Amino acid sequence: MENRNFVKINLEFWAAWALVCITLSLFIASASAATRVTRQSFGKLPDGSPVEIFSLTSVSTEVRVLTYGGIVQSIKVPDRSGKVDDVVLGFDTIDGYTGGHDPFFGALVGRYANRIAKGKIQLEGRTYSIPVNNGVNALHGGPRGFDKVIWNAKVIPNGIELRHVSHDGDQGFPGSLSATVRYTLVGSSLQIEYTATTDKETVVNMTNHSYFNLSGQGSGDILGHELTIPASRYTPVDSGLIPTGELRPVAGTAFDFRSAHRIGERINIRDGRDGEQLKFGQGYDHNWVLDATGGKLAMAAEVYDPASGRRMEVLTTEPGIQFYSGNTLGAIVGKDGKTYGRFSGLALETQHFPDSPNQPAFPSTTLRPGQQYKTTTVYRFSAK
Repeated sequence: MENRNFVKINLEFWAAWALVCITLSLFIASASAATRVTRQSFGKLPDGSPVEIFSLTSVSTEVRVLTYGGIVQSIKVPDRSGKVDDVVLGFDTIDGYTGGHDPFFGALVGRYANRIAKGKIQLEGRTYSIPVNNGVNALHGGPRGFDKVIWNAKVIPNGIELRHVSHDGDQGFPGSLSATVRYTLVGSSLQIEYTATTDKETVVNMTNHSYFNLSGQGSGDILGHELTIPASRYTPVDSGLIPTGELRPVAGTAFDFRSAHRIGERINIRDGRDGEQLKFGQGYDHNWVLDATGGKLAMAAEVYDPASGRRMEVLTTEPGIQFYSGNTLGAIVGKDGKTYGRFSGLALETQHFPDSPNQPAFPSTTLRPGQQYKTTTVYRFSAK
């Protein structure tokens, strides 16, 4: 009898000890998986305003974000052999971003990402004018959009929170807009969550404008990258890159990325309707109408680089994604003294459609008092 009791007590002891070990292991694993966030100076603007850079570091990935423009300055991830490279284009100093030659590298753009025809919008029977900065059109919120202001920043779990108030009349937009953007890194997934409220009817369409090269920034062009976009339609444009209003089927066209295609495979077509569109954009610079609907987080694009094995998945709650193949890049000296030529990086900007305020058939970008603008995008990295 005593032997049986001893065995029972012994078993109970080891079961309890095993539970303690498992709990401790889970706690250690959780702690090691937490993202470390640090901050340091990144210089000053010409007017003397200080700029900070935040480093978000997980076990596998490092993301660095500036308070100036909410810019994603670098993303470092491993390739299939474990070699770590920076996969976004940008500059080593603040002077690069303020010197007048920055094509929105890594920028947080708004109030209205993409183009507004002739810089004109109508709300509540009144016409508002946004300063034009892309030919006769307004691009990415005007000449001093969200990419050119210093955001107030604070550390949050696994990342940072940025805040900015765009006052009534800023860049011609009506209403005082309070915007919040949260960058969080968990493992190899960078999540960007945008929210905003207004005190007057206005329009909002925010996104991130990082240029990716999965072989590593400055390592050549992205024409060999393989791209998938789950979209059956896209919005063709006129010569000024303003949507015509048509939702054109991609089937049988150079714009069909429902299965993976090399970016350079069809980019030089110059005949027919496809050729006209690619000529207007000097390559791909178009909005795809995502098949996923309902505002839930869903796959918007996947990019794979056969050379490095790196893969990036883009998930979003937005109805569209702008694919820009870096058509007008050229002779820009970026990080580590590397020169960025044409097609050196690609942008995948999750968004509502370009010129939506002037296109009644497009999903609305109007935000009214009492409403909240909210959208989420995730960039998820891996290697195979």
